Amino acid sequence: MIPQLILLSVLIFVLANFMPGDALSGQIDPSLDPDIIEQKRIDLGFYDPWYVKYSRWVDGVIHGDFGMSFRHKMPVTELLGQRLVNTLWLSLLSLFITYLIAIPLGIVSGRYNDKLIDQAITGYTYIGFGTPLFIFALLMVWLFGFHLDWFPTGGSVKPGLTPGTFEYILSKIYYMLLPAISMALIATVGTVQYLRSEIIDTKQKDFILTARAKGASESRIYNRHIFRNALLPIAAFFGYEMAGLIGGSIFVETIFSYPGMGQLFLDSINLRDYSVVTAVVLIFGIAAILGSLISDIVLSIVDPRIRIK
Repeated sequence: MIPQLILLSVLIFVLANFMPGDALSGQIDPSLDPDIIEQKRIDLGFYDPWYVKYSRWVDGVIHGDFGMSFRHKMPVTELLGQRLVNTLWLSLLSLFITYLIAIPLGIVSGRYNDKLIDQAITGYTYIGFGTPLFIFALLMVWLFGFHLDWFPTGGSVKPGLTPGTFEYILSKIYYMLLPAISMALIATVGTVQYLRSEIIDTKQKDFILTARAKGASESRIYNRHIFRNALLPIAAFFGYEMAGLIGGSIFVETIFSYPGMGQLFLDSINLRDYSVVTAVVLIFGIAAILGSLISDIVLSIVDPRIRIK
């Protein structure tokens, strides 16, 4: 993990600094003396060699300091703290809804493969695979947000509520529900297909045929053998699913005007707010790497056969 994190930090820092313009582009009074503007850039270290800026940035990151946001006029760490909580809760809710839908559909589809119900579920997954997330999210916000007016189309909580109260918590969930469902319905299709394939494959294995030959009931075979073994790979992908949902939130948060890391990321790119861009990409990268680690840990817990002694 450590070499991956070092390589990731170098790449995102260098690429961010290769972006055209800088944090002062379009952000200051154009009537100011150009010499003053240029001196400001020098004072901020824009002309320092990239390795000098990188070393300065890494030293700050190690001490929990990502620098200042030129747009928000506040420390990046404080800004990320506000947005990261929203994105984490949105991703957790999306993951919960994903498994709530995917596991029953995958089990039914795998158990009754090639039947009418399996064909219907498979058709849903094919449509999901071919539908871009941002297009589906736009349709969801248009239908349920603007047309039916069932859900809010922006924000993360109803204004005026006191944080920590029961009404405040319900409002947070209500505002997260539509973007979470939008992400979950697209993320579900991969899990459904994978679980279906695992169940169909497990049904053909020798130990299942042996169980049937011994007279075990179908319900016992499915509950004790097929489902249990087919769910192991799904558990292994838990970390990857979480990291993927955090990354997918970039589009969904922008479409639903949800104040999370994704919306902050795109806004910072457009405004050349390099300190925020590098910090957000680093966090997304760390989430992906940790997702891989979590998946390995979960799989070793649910399947003791692969534990390293």
